[in-house]
Amino acid sequence: MEVPEEVADAPVAPVTPVNPTVAPRPRRRGRTALLIAGAAVLGLVAGTCAGYLVQADREPTKLPSLSQPTLPQAKGKDPEPLSAARDRRVRTDGDLRKLLLKKPGGAKDADWLSGADGWMDLAAYADLYNSPDDIFGDLVGDEFRRAAVTGWESGTSTLEIRLIQFRQEEAPAAADTVDDSQYWADAEDATESWTVPGTGNGMAYVHTEPEREAGYLPLYSAEAHAWRGDIVMEIWMYDTKPISKKKIMGLAERQMERL
Repeated sequence: MEVPEEVADAPVAPVTPVNPTVAPRPRRRGRTALLIAGAAVLGLVAGTCAGYLVQADREPTKLPSLSQPTLPQAKGKDPEPLSAARDRRVRTDGDLRKLLLKKPGGAKDADWLSGADGWMDLAAYADLYNSPDDIFGDLVGDEFRRAAVTGWESGTSTLEIRLIQFRQEEAPAAADTVDDSQYWADAEDATESWTVPGTGNGMAYVHTEPEREAGYLPLYSAEAHAWRGDIVMEIWMYDTKPISKKKIMGLAERQMERL
């Protein structure tokens, strides 16, 4: 099957997909459009002049006083600041790894995770994509701050969870990143999807057709993508058996509750 050119920069599974931007072709303005635009400008000028002449003949309207009555201040103590447990900013500015789901009992640590000691720097995260050099520049422009990762193996399944944080001083990078990831997840054939409760537009996906390769068992996959504030959540799950909606949705909901 041929791969469209726009998919060439899609990431290697289980990496977050990125939707390349395709610039729309500029439209040429025809003669009719120019005539309409010119008529609109002349009409606007004429209307402005007429309005000015009408207003000039009217008596000036008296403006209200600038002074306002003083409002009484509420008595009592100043409000107490939120505790660290209730202040989300305190949590998300701390050790991001502590917000990741904990490995369940009986599961085995994943020795195939990228990064070191639960952290992924910019280069390690970009290296997960088909075109690391291009993605590296995109992540710099998106104000990538840091990423935390965890994963484990349990029976025939493997799981990886990533939390990617952006500075977001210039643009809503977290929301844009999730939009891109959901675009690529939806583009997969034989895919079912559901909204993750409590996340607004967070989505979980189950790919019902496995990947097949000679000499290997069929490989099923599922993923979830959501964001809260400046943090993106990515979950990637693989198994030699079909993955249920309940399993991927449960992981996504519990992870988002920690953010």
